[in-house]
Amino acid sequence: MPVLILLPPSEGKAEAGAGRRLDLSRLALPELTPARDEVLTALVALCAGPDEAAARAALGLSEGQRGDLRRNARLRQAATAPAAKIYTGVLYEALDLASLPPTADRLARRSVLISSGLWGAVRLTDRIPPYRCPIGAKLPGVGALSAYWRRALAPAMAAAAGAGPVLDLRSGAYAATWTPRGALAERTVTVRVLHERAVDGVPARSVVSHFNKATKGRLVRDLLTAGARPRTAAALVGALRELKYQVEEQPPVAGRPRQVDVVVTEL
Repeated sequence: MPVLILLPPSEGKAEAGAGRRLDLSRLALPELTPARDEVLTALVALCAGPDEAAARAALGLSEGQRGDLRRNARLRQAATAPAAKIYTGVLYEALDLASLPPTADRLARRSVLISSGLWGAVRLTDRIPPYRCPIGAKLPGVGALSAYWRRALAPAMAAAAGAGPVLDLRSGAYAATWTPRGALAERTVTVRVLHERAVDGVPARSVVSHFNKATKGRLVRDLLTAGARPRTAAALVGALRELKYQVEEQPPVAGRPRQVDVVVTEL
C-alpha cells in the first residue's frame, strides 16, 4: 500500500479544459458523488443567479474576478482536463507532475489526493473543469463548505488511506475538513515548513507561504522519484531524512498525527 499523500488545491488553475464535459460518476471516491452534485448545483445556481454582488461575496471575489462567476455558471458544460493539469500554483509548479519519470508518475496516480472545496477530494487523473470555489465559501442551501465536507468526507478518506501511512500536506482550512482518528491518526504525518534566516545575526524561523508551498511540492516529488514505500509514520519521517530534508519532530501525542517541521535554511 503506497503512502496516501494529501495535497491542498491551488488558487491558480489552467484557463480551460480540453476534453469531454464533466461526469461526476467517473471521479475517484464515488461515494462522494451525491455530495459533489449538491455542492456543484449550489455553486452553479449562485453564480448564474441575478445577484452578482452576493455571489462574489460568498466566494470572496473582487469585481475584477467576475469572469470566475461566468465560468462557474457553466461548469456542467465546460471542457475538462486531468486534475494534474488543472492545478497550477506554486506547489504544483515545484512538483512538476508532467516531468515525473514513468514509475514515479504511476506512484503519484495511486498515492495523491487533492482536497477541494467543490469536489471534496480528487485523484490526479480525475477530469475536472477549472473552477473557483474556496473552502471558506458559504453556498445557499449547503452552508459553510468546511463544515459540509467535514460531515461527508470521513468514510471516503479513511477507506482511501487503507492500512498505510498518510502524509498530510494540506493547509489548515482544508485539513479541517477531515481529521484522522484513532489508529489512522497515529499513521499520519503532518508537515509544517519553517523558513530559517538570520535576523541581526540570530537565526529566526517563520512560515512563509511561497517557501511552504514550494518545499511541499519538492518534497512530494522527491518521495515519488525515490519510490519511497514506508509502511509506518516513523518510516515515513525516516524517508524524508534520507532525502536530506531537515526534519524536526514534535513530541508525540497518543491518538493524534505525528507532527514534524521541515526547516528550509536561506542561503
